[in-house]
Amino acid sequence: MKNEPKKYASRRREMVEKQIASRGVTDPLVLAAMNKVPRHLFVSEALVDSAYGDFPLPIGEGQTISQPYIIGEMTQSLALKGHERVLEIGTGSGYQAAVLSQIVYKVYTIERNNALFLQTRKLFDKLKFHNIVTRYSDGTQGWKQEGPFDAIIVTAGGQQIPSPLIEQLSIGGRLVIPVGDNFSQELIRLEKTEDNIKTTNLGACRFVKLIGQHGWNE
Repeated sequence: MKNEPKKYASRRREMVEKQIASRGVTDPLVLAAMNKVPRHLFVSEALVDSAYGDFPLPIGEGQTISQPYIIGEMTQSLALKGHERVLEIGTGSGYQAAVLSQIVYKVYTIERNNALFLQTRKLFDKLKFHNIVTRYSDGTQGWKQEGPFDAIIVTAGGQQIPSPLIEQLSIGGRLVIPVGDNFSQELIRLEKTEDNIKTTNLGACRFVKLIGQHGWNE
């Protein structure tokens, strides 16, 4: 980013090398995107010095910005090439959408918390992430008017995969979502073909609850 202190670029490089690439995230598009997006601008001023640490951070409203490695792993699991239209459920801080925006054609992101929705929309505009489209709504219902999507990423844990999201995923598309109970989940990748749906367990994780009509009750 232009005019940022050199220390942040250095911390980003270190984050990508030591926390992400060294742990199995090898997709060059993902690594380049995470090396470019200024993660420190997606946390509160009080937490800027911790922005590139190997852990999640609170962003207010009971939500968090995910650990950098998890962002990298989830993004890589979508197997993006650059032309895709991607739906994100749970805008949160906006960091995941910003990373995606550096890789794909367009990002559609839904946030159910109005305060976070307004905050991230303002930040996207300030940073000129013009290929991110935002919506204030129940993400578990997806965004039918803009579907189908080449990939869908869900940044909160549900008890199951919301059926509207499967319906709005294009044939050949990938969906990644944490699935489990209130305390722990498994990161599941779903691949949709003409004939069936294949799921792969990518390992244990822990996210905030996916709240909505097809998720947890508020």
